[in-house]
Amino acid sequence: MEDVQSRHGAPVVVDAGSGNAYLGFILYELFLKDAEAGTLLSVEGRPELTQRAKERAGRLGFGRMEFQTAHLEEAQWPERIHVLMALHACDTATDDALAVAIQKGADYVAVVPCCQAEVAQQLKESKQAVDATLALLYQHAWHRREFGSHLTNVIRALTLEAFGYQVTVTELTGWEHSLKNELILGRRVHRENRQARAKLESLLGSFGVRPKLARVLGVEPRSPTSQPTPPEATRTTPA
Repeated sequence: MEDVQSRHGAPVVVDAGSGNAYLGFILYELFLKDAEAGTLLSVEGRPELTQRAKERAGRLGFGRMEFQTAHLEEAQWPERIHVLMALHACDTATDDALAVAIQKGADYVAVVPCCQAEVAQQLKESKQAVDATLALLYQHAWHRREFGSHLTNVIRALTLEAFGYQVTVTELTGWEHSLKNELILGRRVHRENRQARAKLESLLGSFGVRPKLARVLGVEPRSPTSQPTPPEATRTTPA
């Protein structure tokens, strides 16, 4: 937030899948309330939550908080987004948020994924793996859910890298507060990273999965039997 405020006169911050918008209120209080400009947009699909948050913003005098009732894949997004965050946007909603951040060239992205189920289902349906031994990692339903969740977040982090982000994966808070506490942070530093793109395509092909984020961004799996062309070095053109 301090970085985008120093470089942009009126930064646009988006809270995707905002729920009660508590996270947005905290950031507005800390960074935007006393600033001369800057907007925080909360996007939430449940109208009652949007209305409640809007009324709260009015009572607090947070005049540059905006609210939109829409599912993420149907929302109307600002032309430019500087910071995008998504806290516990369930299953593919986190993919929707990441896709928007990448497509809009957000300077920073921060997501805490939740309830990753899509890839686990694809693993169940897929007969493809690097070898039969590797498939034992997700043979049982319980393991498939856990492994699918982990694989989902690995794919998300690698996708951000492929599209030019420097990525950090860490813990948001202690396990005693939330079991869904994996924080994926991205800072846009390149136009693209072809080495990461090649790794991503290979990973998708190895497990026979293609989650929504890959589909939206047009990333195709590479067959594990194919020999990829050595990728070019990362493009270092400033974002």
